[in-house]
Amino acid sequence: MSEGASYASAGVDIEAGDRAVELMKEWVAKATRPEVVGGLGGFAGLFDATALTSYRRPLLATSTDGIGTKVAIAQKLDKHDTIGFDLVGMVVDDLVVCGAEPLFMTDYICTGKVVPETIAQIVKGIAEACVETGTALVGGETAEHPGLLEPDEYDVAGAATGVVEADEVLGAERVRAGDVVLAMASSGLHSNGYSLVRHVFFERAKWTLDREVPELGTTLGEVLLTPTRVYAKHCLELIQELNDGDERPLHAMSHVTGGGFAANLARVIPDELSVRIDRSTWTPAPIFGLVGLLGDVALPELEKTLNMGAGMVAVLDPSAADAAIQALAARDIPAWVCGEVTAAPGGTVTLEGAYAK
Repeated sequence: MSEGASYASAGVDIEAGDRAVELMKEWVAKATRPEVVGGLGGFAGLFDATALTSYRRPLLATSTDGIGTKVAIAQKLDKHDTIGFDLVGMVVDDLVVCGAEPLFMTDYICTGKVVPETIAQIVKGIAEACVETGTALVGGETAEHPGLLEPDEYDVAGAATGVVEADEVLGAERVRAGDVVLAMASSGLHSNGYSLVRHVFFERAKWTLDREVPELGTTLGEVLLTPTRVYAKHCLELIQELNDGDERPLHAMSHVTGGGFAANLARVIPDELSVRIDRSTWTPAPIFGLVGLLGDVALPELEKTLNMGAGMVAVLDPSAADAAIQALAARDIPAWVCGEVTAAPGGTVTLEGAYAK
C-alpha cells in the first residue's frame, strides 16, 4: 500500500521554514524601535501608537513595493545579503518624499524551496537597511510555492508605514515658479529597469555576470548587484534642517524609480507650472551608457526606464540650494542643481541638452 500524501511530499518543508525563522531572528532583533511590542513569531507585528500623541495632526503614510527582476541577478550570483537594501529603498524612500518618517515595515518572501540560509541572508539585508533608516522590521512571511517557482527561485516584497504632520506634508501644492531642482546621485541602476537590462546584456550581447568590463572597473555582476542607495534617513534630516522654521524652503521631493527621472518628478509638479532639466549638469555612470550602446536603446527609452544617475530629487527655493548640497555632501550623497521650475503651464518635465562626458 502506498504512503499517504503529506505537505512535505507535496514540496513544502515546514521544518525548513522554522529553521529559517531561527536563523533570521538575530537580524530582525537589530531592526527595532522602542515602540515595538513583542518579538518575532506572532501573527501580527505590534507597534505602540501612543508615540503619535505628540503630533498635532498625524497623517499615516504607507507604501508597498518589490525588488523586481533584480532578484534574478542575486540568484545567479548566489549572493542574497544585499537585495534587502533594494527592497527597503524602494519602499521607505517612497514614504520620505512626502516628509513622512518611516516607522515599521513587514516583508514577504516566496520561494520554490525554503533554504534556511538563503532566507536568513535575504532578511539580514532587509534588517540592516531598516537599521540604517530607523525603521522597525516588525514581521514578515516566508512562503514555499513548489510548482510555481523553481527550487532556487524567489521573489521579495514589503510594505512600510510612516507618519508626518499634516501641515508639514511636502508636495506639489508647495512648489513655486523659480524653485530649483536638486538631484541626488544614485548608486547605480538601483532596482528598476532590470527586465531591459537583462535583455540587453544576456540576450542581445550574450555577456556573462563574471565578465570583466573595463568601462565598469569590475565584473558585470558586481555592478548589476550594487545595492540601491537608501535616502530616507538623510532626506528626513535634510527636511528637518531646512524646514525648521516658518519659511520651509524645501517644497517637494521625488523618488526616481520606474518611469525614470521626468515621469517621477512630474508627479510633484502642479499643472500650472513646468520644469526644465539640464542634462549637462551631470554625467551618468558608465553602466547606463552600456545599456544604451549594447542594446541600441534610444535615449528617450533609457530615460523613461532607468534613473540615469539621479535616484532622488528635491524641489526647493534657490536660497536653500547651497545649504542642501552641503548637508547632503556631509552625508556622502553628491547633489547638484539640475534644473528649475518655470511658470509655463502643463505640469511637464523636459530634459534638455546632452549629458556631460
